Amino acid sequence: MIDLHTHSRASDGSLNPDELIREAARGGLRAIALTDHDTINGLDRAKDEARKQGILFIPGIEMEIEYQITGEFHLLGLGIGQPSPAFREAVAELSRRRELRNRVILERMHEMGIDAAWEELLALARGDETQGGKAGTGDDAGHSLGRPHFAALLVKRRIVKNREQAFARYLGEGKPFYAPKEGLEFERAAALIRESGGVPVLAHPMSLHVAWGRLPALLGELKERGLAGIEAWHPTAKLRECRRLEELGRELGLFITAGSDFHGEARPDRRLGHTCDGREIEDKFLENIPAAHHIR
Repeated sequence: MIDLHTHSRASDGSLNPDELIREAARGGLRAIALTDHDTINGLDRAKDEARKQGILFIPGIEMEIEYQITGEFHLLGLGIGQPSPAFREAVAELSRRRELRNRVILERMHEMGIDAAWEELLALARGDETQGGKAGTGDDAGHSLGRPHFAALLVKRRIVKNREQAFARYLGEGKPFYAPKEGLEFERAAALIRESGGVPVLAHPMSLHVAWGRLPALLGELKERGLAGIEAWHPTAKLRECRRLEELGRELGLFITAGSDFHGEARPDRRLGHTCDGREIEDKFLENIPAAHHIR
């Protein structure tokens, strides 16, 4: 098995980068990509552990893309072997935009009488809340705060029962604490991924909320503008949708990838090395990542 879409505590996962790699090794994975949201802070730590564990490591990222239609557009960069200066600056820019959004959410919580503190969110991201009040072991990896951490805070305060309820009542689009986040322009993001040695792949295409009749034209246009592949296999999609996406991607000459979108405890239904319908992610998908051949 392999996995081409995972998250660590550097963004909104529950495992530190090295812990993620050890979990993959215990599960018998041959290769794994770390694709944290808008950050590459966990890559070095994960790479070092992958070397120790004898696992092929594919450095990656999941970037927020500016998208005007209903839905969300996330772009995976797989094989970021040599992040260019421009790529690093773009990631820093995304981080600044993410912090601005988080500050807006925090202010809206204050307006509704919830006494939340920035430091408390950072503690949740570091894992302090699960380390007996001590700093979690992921402190040096850096952290990309996001809505899941606000959800964890709401659960901690017993304002909601679980993460799903937090999004349904407060953090989802159109809800009291929701604030839009500005992403990168697609062509710029795709070009930066390519110049850094990576492959730009559309993450979970169903999240675009585009009708099937319009999807071929959209994907064709994105390919002309720099898209190289699509994550046809994702746990949030139905089996028939994944098969249809793979067929469409191949017709358009796009690489096909598969991932678990693993987050650990935050989303316990997702397992490393498994995707839609609980299917194991075969190593054949690794052949669709040209960058992986230079990492071997």
